[in-house]
Amino acid sequence: MTSSWKMVADIGGSNARFGLVNARGLVAFSKTFAVADFPTLEEALNQFLSALRSAGGWAELPTAACFALACPIQGQTFHFTNSPWQVVPDELAAALGLDAVAVINDFAAIGYAVTELAPADWVSLGGGDGLASEPVGVLGAGTGLGVCSVIPARSGWQPQIVAGEGGHVDFAPQDDLEVALYHYLASRYGHVSVERILSGPGILETYRFLSEALDKPRQQDSAEAISMSALAGGEVLATETLALFCRVLGSAAGNLALTLGARGGVYIAGGIVPQIMGLVQASECRKRFEDKGRFARYLADIPLRVITRDQLGLLGAGAYLRCT
Repeated sequence: MTSSWKMVADIGGSNARFGLVNARGLVAFSKTFAVADFPTLEEALNQFLSALRSAGGWAELPTAACFALACPIQGQTFHFTNSPWQVVPDELAAALGLDAVAVINDFAAIGYAVTELAPADWVSLGGGDGLASEPVGVLGAGTGLGVCSVIPARSGWQPQIVAGEGGHVDFAPQDDLEVALYHYLASRYGHVSVERILSGPGILETYRFLSEALDKPRQQDSAEAISMSALAGGEVLATETLALFCRVLGSAAGNLALTLGARGGVYIAGGIVPQIMGLVQASECRKRFEDKGRFARYLADIPLRVITRDQLGLLGAGAYLRCT
C-alpha cells in the first residue's frame, strides 16, 4: 500500500529542488536538478516524479503542492528573473492531478522557514537576542538576491510573510572603491542594483572589476572558483573580491534592518554565504551592518544571523501548506 504525500518545490535560477512532505510534515524524499539541464520546468518535474516512482512506497501523485519560485508572483504566467523557465500554475496542477497548486515567491518560502528555526540552525554575526514581538528581515544571495520580511503577531510568530523584490534596490556605494565599482557596473547595465554585487554573477563581476582596478591578472572564471580561491587564501584578487562582497552584504543587511524596523533580527540565507562562513566572520560585514551614523546604537542590539540549515526552501513550502 502506498502512502499519501504533499509536494514541495524550490525553483531558483540555477537549481530546481523538488521534495515530498509526509504525514508528519517532514521532507522525506527530495531531488535537486540543474535548471540548465532542462528546457522547461515540466521536464524537470517529470524527472522528479519518475525518481519518486522508482523509489517506491508513495502514491503516484500528491494530495497538495506548493511551488516556491524565484520570480515575482503576478499575472497568469510567471517568468523567472534569472532563467528562461516560465510557470503556468494551471498546467502544473493538471500535471499533478490537482485542482490547484499553491505558488509563492521563493523568499516567501524562506520567510515561512525562518519561523521554524532553532539556534542550531544559524551562526550569529553579533547583536543581541532579538525581540520576539518585532519584525524579522531576511536576505539571501545566490543566483540573485532575495529579500522578505516576517511580521509577528502579539501571541508569537504568525507567518505573515511579505515577499518583495528588495534585491533590485539601488546599490549605495560607501567608499571610493565602491563608487568606482558602481560606475563600472553602470557602464554595462545602466541601473545598478545591489543584486549586481550580492549574487553569484555579482561576485564574478566584482572580480573582473578589481582585476582592472588593482591591475592584477584574473585566475578564476566562476563565482565558485573565486570563493574557493579566497577560502584557500592563495590569491589576493579573490580575497579582495569576497571582502568587498562581505562589506556590501553588511551594508545591505543594515539597510534592511532600518527599513523594516527589524528588531527581531536579520537572517542571511541563500547558497553563497554559508559556504564562505569563515571569511564572513572575519570580514567587516557586522561593522558595516552597524555603520549607520546616528542609528549605530539602534542596530547594535539587532542580531545578524547566517542560516545554515539545509533545504530551507522546501521546509518553508511545507510550512506554507500547513498554514493554509
